[in-house]
Amino acid sequence: MPPTTPYAGKFNSNPYTNHSNNNQDLQGANLQDLHHHSIKHHHTYSPLEASYGEMCYHDNSLVSGSLEALIQHLVPTVDYYPDRSYVFTFLLSSRLFLHPYELMTRVCHLFMEQQRSGDPLMNKIRIREVAPKMVQLLTEWTETFPYDFRDERMMLCLRDMGQHLARGDQYSWRAMQQLTQRLIRRLSALGQYEEAVAALNAAASERPAALKAKQQTSQHSDILSICDDPFIVAQQLTHIELDRLSFIGPEEFIQTFAMKDPLDNHKSFFRKRKTTNLEAYVAWFNRLSYLVATEICMPVKKKHRARALEFYIDVARECFNIGNFNSLMAIITAMNMSPVSRLKKTWSKVNTDKFDILEHQMDPSSNFSNYRTALRGATQRSVTAHSSQEKIVIPFFSLLIKDIYFLNEGCSTRLPNGHINFEKLWELAKQVNELLVWRQVVCPFERDRRILQYLVTSPIFTEDGLHLASYECEGPENHMEKDSRRSLRSSLMHR
Repeated sequence: MPPTTPYAGKFNSNPYTNHSNNNQDLQGANLQDLHHHSIKHHHTYSPLEASYGEMCYHDNSLVSGSLEALIQHLVPTVDYYPDRSYVFTFLLSSRLFLHPYELMTRVCHLFMEQQRSGDPLMNKIRIREVAPKMVQLLTEWTETFPYDFRDERMMLCLRDMGQHLARGDQYSWRAMQQLTQRLIRRLSALGQYEEAVAALNAAASERPAALKAKQQTSQHSDILSICDDPFIVAQQLTHIELDRLSFIGPEEFIQTFAMKDPLDNHKSFFRKRKTTNLEAYVAWFNRLSYLVATEICMPVKKKHRARALEFYIDVARECFNIGNFNSLMAIITAMNMSPVSRLKKTWSKVNTDKFDILEHQMDPSSNFSNYRTALRGATQRSVTAHSSQEKIVIPFFSLLIKDIYFLNEGCSTRLPNGHINFEKLWELAKQVNELLVWRQVVCPFERDRRILQYLVTSPIFTEDGLHLASYECEGPENHMEKDSRRSLRSSLMHR
């Protein structure tokens, strides 16, 4: 068992010692206060590096430690509270090594051991002194990683800790009750969100057969029949983006690759622990791309297809101006799909100057350098914002996941001495934290339920349906396309 005296009180250069239990935005403070540590892939020891027990620091920054020492470092004492950046970083990445329930059990055990003595009165005094700090740690855990507590065992630990704290401090017991109530409300909202997404997906599951839809075009509503203002459509897309981002648990980014980590001894946990909300957000991106492509390939007349193209280019431009890069990229992706890009007669009717500028901004060359520059600009605008609209930053989500994935793959989690590479964990936390700060923005635009409903439920073509619709718009240009159309007609029309 790890020693009960915390290493952290000895060598954490700047412990966070505020005992306050007020309900100010602890999560926001935790995220905003994260330290920005850089990864050193080829680490060289220097006189500024010091080792204390089983933890190692460089320039006052934690760089590595044994798992046992890192867990100990998380546990508050009478004269110590872990830095909030450490709390977030370790709670986020600890699931690479152990189940959250196992971490919770060990933290609670260490905390109780620290107050235990042969004198019941002394035990009560010790609990009273440290209880507010334990409440704060659990507040940060439940506020930032609430989905960990969908596990009934985690809720049981929370209840047991509340009863333990009640023995010495009624104020902390009441704070624990409030904490639990907030957590239950959050988990209830999550359940309702997941049910709503499932219902929307079911409503949108009806897909038009290409030729049948062509014949009924006059009856088919499109976005232009509902709203012809690209700025308003971009605003509604931003509502959807921020709504769905707000339900992604930060731990889902780690769990996307945790099951592949060779250190993971709980593979069954990660197979069961779905990254549901992250996957739903990626699915939204794909849906938006197919919706745009469907709306461009649906009209029978070339001028109507050109009008749809121009409209969505304007929507994409408004998304860029808002800082909604995810919707912007979904629209650009739609226009680069082969069923859309092959419509040369349609494109010839469109002034593509605006689209060319947008494509340049999202050019994947040099690791999306143009986009990354635009993202930094939007981030800076957000920091100095004078209005809610200026605070909006919605990154190109698939690239964010890719960056986190390659950060994990490109740097070892364990060092040769068996320590956990905490420099890597700092960097993972930095990337995830940035998104969590962005997702706290409340969308300032007025909701238009009719547009929102259309965007999330309007039927869309399958990939095959899109190709066939495209051939019906502008006929095949070569033998390969002719064969493809013949095959698609045969398969789609007999379903």
